[in-house]
Amino acid sequence: MKPLHIIIISGLSGSGKSTAMSALEDSGFYCIDNLPATLIPTFIELCQHSTRGLSKVAIVVDIRGKEFLEGFQKVAQDLRNQGHEVKILFLESTDEVLIRRYSETRRSHPVEKERGLSLPEAVRGERGEMAFLREIADEVIDTSTLNVHQLRGVIMERLLPATTQRMKVTLLSFGYSYGIPTEADIVMDVRLLPNPFFVSELRGLTGKDTQVRDYVLKQEETTPFLQRFSEMIEYLIPLYTKEGKSYLTIAIGCTGGKHRSVVITERVAEMLGQRDQRVTVRHRDVERG
Repeated sequence: MKPLHIIIISGLSGSGKSTAMSALEDSGFYCIDNLPATLIPTFIELCQHSTRGLSKVAIVVDIRGKEFLEGFQKVAQDLRNQGHEVKILFLESTDEVLIRRYSETRRSHPVEKERGLSLPEAVRGERGEMAFLREIADEVIDTSTLNVHQLRGVIMERLLPATTQRMKVTLLSFGYSYGIPTEADIVMDVRLLPNPFFVSELRGLTGKDTQVRDYVLKQEETTPFLQRFSEMIEYLIPLYTKEGKSYLTIAIGCTGGKHRSVVITERVAEMLGQRDQRVTVRHRDVERG
């Protein structure tokens, strides 16, 4: 059976484990929260036999499953011996930050609730009990000064290979006559280009037809526009990725959504694809009357 890429997320309560799990889930990992360490081997075996073709999994192991943590180190080593790529991530913050976070959210700390301790006592107690996991972790991240977006960026940079960090970009053509797509992050208006609608033999065709594509791409304005537009997208993608964004929808519009927007969308997708960017293309209004 094919070995898996396994990331085990642990750390102190309130340090950002849920954010880390969300970041990995958005990057294609199958994630499970609060799994007892003794059940990890069974879970991994089930993943290997899954019909979904799972190759990347992330598991949160923390103080909530304390009674199962004693054998954790052996479990991790056994998985490595079986050929799996295993990384252990430990998240922490200062006592002051953890106390402030719990105070602001008005949530109960799991140790505080279970043992009837004060919040500061619970934070200090958990730090001591989880120290052995911190010692064996491959990556330790202090989240004291990180916001949610910054933490996602650190996770992407330190735990994921470049190929899994690539943002999923959707290029969506549309017609302004039918409204701007509500899901758009960026909207580009291509009504500045000559309109094939006013060429009688092209009016009934769409941007998927060779004649229309050739007409739009051969206009003198089109080549410099495409160059600058694609460069802008390439410039923006790393910035959005750094902020923790996993999906980007770029809407490209013309009057009716049948000609210019379709051609430009297809061409931009080709240009980004040549640079190894994952792109999905949708044409919202091309079939409208």
